[in-house]
Amino acid sequence: MNFDIHDTWKPFLDDEFNKSYFKELKDFIDYEYENYVCFPPKNQIFNAFNHCHFDQVKVVIIGQDPYHDFNQANGLCFSVNDAVKHPPSLLNIFKEIENDLGIPHPISGNLMRWAEQGVLLLNATLTVRAHISGSHQKKGWEIFTNEIIKQISDNKKGVVFLLWGGYAKQKIKFINIKNHVVLTTGHPSPLSANRGYWFGNGHFSKTNYLLEQASLAPVIW
Repeated sequence: MNFDIHDTWKPFLDDEFNKSYFKELKDFIDYEYENYVCFPPKNQIFNAFNHCHFDQVKVVIIGQDPYHDFNQANGLCFSVNDAVKHPPSLLNIFKEIENDLGIPHPISGNLMRWAEQGVLLLNATLTVRAHISGSHQKKGWEIFTNEIIKQISDNKKGVVFLLWGGYAKQKIKFINIKNHVVLTTGHPSPLSANRGYWFGNGHFSKTNYLLEQASLAPVIW
């Protein structure tokens, strides 16, 4: 694994790359990719940071780990590659956007267009072994991504953090809520959404309202 991460992030993360836990994580990831099929492709592991530079971050969405089937994961949480069938959680995200903002369901589930508008699509774990959900959890990625949340919290102001579901909500402890806005709701997965914990949250219109109040461009969802 190389550290192919955009230069704007390096002042905040260079120290992490030199810590012992990250060196152990690198060895683990290198072994996994050499011996098993893993996702996303190695050159897309840091896609979230390469398509949303540190100085551009105005919204953060936190996922858990990448999709673990072929051609799905592209380094952005909840996102899939063009022409890939939309997974259930992503489908419910698009349904809520349509309910909230009247934006029709898009053909592509590739959320690169969000990232390039300043939405950091951050999975807590950045890699996974094929067909084994959570297989790269508790190997060091969470330490790294928690540090990213802290660095954003400490070095920026007015970022909108969208925490969906119990796992993401735990990340609030790394966010200074005096300097940022945190919106929480249920997870968009069918299990949560069908119980009434997702639909109607209005997070997309609320986020754009908050951005406009801060004289920032709203996100074209």
